[in-house]
Amino acid sequence: MPVRAVVIGAGLAGLLAAAALSTAVDEVTVLERDELPDGPRHRRGVPQGRHAHLLMAGGTDALEELVPGAGLRERLLAAGAHEVSLGQGMVVLTPDGWFRRWRHPGPSMLTCSRALLDWVVREAVTALPSVAIRRAGAVGLTGGADRVTGVRIAAGAAGAAGAATGSSGAAAGTGTGSGEEEVEAALVVDASGRGSRFLTWLRELGVSGVRERSVDSGLVNATRVYRVPEGAGRFPLTVVQPDPYSSRPGRSGMVLPIEGGRWMVSLAGTRGAEPPADPEGFLRYTLGLPHPIVGRLISAAEPLTDVHVSRSTSNVRRYAEKARHWPEGFVVLGDALATFNPAYGQGMSVAALGARVLAREVRRGGPAAPGLARRVQRGAARSVDGAWATAVGQDVMYPGVRGGRPGPVDHLAAACTRRLTRAATGSYAAAAALWDVTSMRSGPARVLRPGALLATLTGPALPPAAEPPLTEDERRILHALATG
Repeated sequence: MPVRAVVIGAGLAGLLAAAALSTAVDEVTVLERDELPDGPRHRRGVPQGRHAHLLMAGGTDALEELVPGAGLRERLLAAGAHEVSLGQGMVVLTPDGWFRRWRHPGPSMLTCSRALLDWVVREAVTALPSVAIRRAGAVGLTGGADRVTGVRIAAGAAGAAGAATGSSGAAAGTGTGSGEEEVEAALVVDASGRGSRFLTWLRELGVSGVRERSVDSGLVNATRVYRVPEGAGRFPLTVVQPDPYSSRPGRSGMVLPIEGGRWMVSLAGTRGAEPPADPEGFLRYTLGLPHPIVGRLISAAEPLTDVHVSRSTSNVRRYAEKARHWPEGFVVLGDALATFNPAYGQGMSVAALGARVLAREVRRGGPAAPGLARRVQRGAARSVDGAWATAVGQDVMYPGVRGGRPGPVDHLAAACTRRLTRAATGSYAAAAALWDVTSMRSGPARVLRPGALLATLTGPALPPAAEPPLTEDERRILHALATG
């Protein structure tokens, strides 16, 4: 009998999980309830799909490792994605002033539409001979409290959307006589996103006690895509960050270069400062940010879309790694495990890092190795920990937050974060530490290295910048756009 793994969900986390498993089993069946587009187009089931996405350097590294030889970075760049240096390619206003642009480029991140990223990754993963996508929705798990043995799907679901070779076919399953079909698997990975029902499915098998926490700042995202004005194609990625320390609602804006000669302009506001959905209100909001640079950039730009608004922005975490009992044969990754306020740009990289943990574990002992599921959950939790601390540590500071109030530890963490950020506005050592953590190539302990710690304690070595750190050419472009 061929050894099969089943992955629930064909989003980024699911595709990368399938890639992680592709060399360890005979076939990987990816179950996806939504119809998948045949190109880089938005699809249902991706709540933040129309908003800004950043793939940090750590996430890009994980992608390259998971699909070796596919050249995913090169494919994305060839399709129009942008590679942005954290040290040189960004203009960022923090609550404590403008970040400087240093001679050293620092780590880079990739920027493009979520639709393009998903499509490029899907094309590469489905080209693997052992991976096939089947259009079907999972409705439960099979097995028992000690081991999950497969997935229950609604009978009559659509067949495979990709061919698996050397196997009995991705659509193979057993009817139950109850309007459902069972698909057996040596390992099941739930990567079905923030709407995952795995807690309910585990309770049906007799497994309970997985703690869940939600922290909701009430953040609303509003995004509109513009054509890049003539001559502005090399203008740096521009961000006005929110201020979680002012006891007022947070307000932020970003101009993100994406494929096709376009700017994706994303605004975000926490409860009480939500950005509007109408075009005139959208522009007024950009001009009313702590600095009007975002509004000035787009004042004369040609809009290509309406304003898209999303409210699926809360931080939700399921502590699978801390459960007293966890069944063999079952792993949870991606947004099913933890979702983050998208303003921090962490979700995709965390999903990629979790899939990399899965790949290393199955290579070491195979998909049915004793304790594999528990080891993967604990390994995936390490990247979740840092992202969760960043997102929740700031979100709990906003007025009207639901699910948490800042305690002494939160206030201490916020004070340390703010001190590091302030130092990074005028200290290369502090900025380099912040880049390494932000890029997800290093954990939070990076800021405790002697150089970074000294810079954080002593503060910025250079005086605060009074204006955005633009070159003369960039200043001329901004002036022309703002007055055009």
